[in-house]
Amino acid sequence: MPIPIRTLLHDSRALATLAVPLALTQLAQVALTTTDTVMMGVMGAEALAAGGLAMVIFNQLRTMGVGMVTAVGNQVAAAAARAESADTEESRARADEEVRDLVRAALALATLAGLAGAVLMVLIGHAVAWLGQDADVVDAAKPVLYALAPGLVPCLWFQAIRQFTVGMRRPQALLHITVASIAVNAALNWALIHGTWILPELGLPGVGISTSLVYLLSCLALYASARRDPQLSPLLDIRIWKTRKDTLRGLAGLGTPIAATYGSEAGFFFVVALMVGTFGSAALAAHTAVNQLVYIVFQIAVGLSHAASINVSRELALGRTDEARRLKNTALACAGAVMAVVGTVYVLTPELVLRPFLSSSEHEAISIGADLLLIAAVLQFFDCAQNIGVGLLRGLDDTKGGFHVTLIGYWLIGLPAAWLLGRLTGLDTTGIWLGLLTGLAATALLLLRRYNRGLASRGEAPSAVPAPTAG
Repeated sequence: MPIPIRTLLHDSRALATLAVPLALTQLAQVALTTTDTVMMGVMGAEALAAGGLAMVIFNQLRTMGVGMVTAVGNQVAAAAARAESADTEESRARADEEVRDLVRAALALATLAGLAGAVLMVLIGHAVAWLGQDADVVDAAKPVLYALAPGLVPCLWFQAIRQFTVGMRRPQALLHITVASIAVNAALNWALIHGTWILPELGLPGVGISTSLVYLLSCLALYASARRDPQLSPLLDIRIWKTRKDTLRGLAGLGTPIAATYGSEAGFFFVVALMVGTFGSAALAAHTAVNQLVYIVFQIAVGLSHAASINVSRELALGRTDEARRLKNTALACAGAVMAVVGTVYVLTPELVLRPFLSSSEHEAISIGADLLLIAAVLQFFDCAQNIGVGLLRGLDDTKGGFHVTLIGYWLIGLPAAWLLGRLTGLDTTGIWLGLLTGLAATALLLLRRYNRGLASRGEAPSAVPAPTAG
């Protein structure tokens, strides 16, 4: 049954209230990593190669660590909804204590994941020398990894508190803190690389130290902001030693498939890039440029996905299955409208879009990039839809299902299709991107079908979601 226009507009405004600050925060985080890349590039090609290698390792482990605490927002949203709808002081107090316990468990899980990731980061930094990487690049990358490793713990603390604020539907401070961190990161990068002010001249490792310091300062700023918020402060309990083992085990059970999904997706796109690289430097340059454009626009889908996921958790906690079903349609409609505008720009002005990444003299790369933009105009619809689908399933606490579907869509459908269309049809890079589109489309359809089935089963079950007792 079609959604009335007035209802769609009302739902879109409600979704945008949470999605817009989250999407802007994601875009600001992209700017943060871009600053590091620019600063390393100024130091020369070898520094960029070494720093880029270190950042790839760090970002892979950071992304998976973030996945471990991502489900916290959904759990907090459901508990907060139960607190708001509680008809007695006792039930409200029980729901509030559930939120506090979730915060403690989230910070404990972030600490464990951060420490494990830091150790693994250093080990991988030594192991890449055995994977055919240039020895000088590996040696230059190691000090950067040593500097980045301690920053992983405050980075994941920040993400845990972030999920708490998002689950409580009060994410406004996130954007201000992330934007401020861009300026702080740029200043610290420059100062630590060149030894400006009273700081020592550290060269390339200064980028790693700057990044770690920025993560620590961002975490402290978000914590201080939450402490000043009268709604958040009473629930922000950082005494991780009081974490209930059952809560920690439950969050780890939800977070592990999300971390695996993020890792699987990153690995899929990495293999695709390797396949494109076999067609030459022009093809890889075009792929990198268009992929970065899609990645930037993708942050809008991330904001919509998180917002829809949180709201689904809330609606289901209140027993409102129809509203949860409508949220899917609203999120997809909003994503479709944005992607249609962006896709039109891709099609009408391809050279203008590619200009920030490719010089006008790189004719072959621009020609390939223009063809890829035509595919990207369609591909990004499915890319956004699959990300929203993962978020919707997270709202159902179905994180394992999302992981299983992405394995099928990315690796069993998308990768073989990319290889077949790229190698056997003579379409080269264009064929690989058509395979990429096929994989994302299959993933999106499978995820949304699973969500519909999950909602149908919820509709047959009792509508009330019992709140667990506080221990």
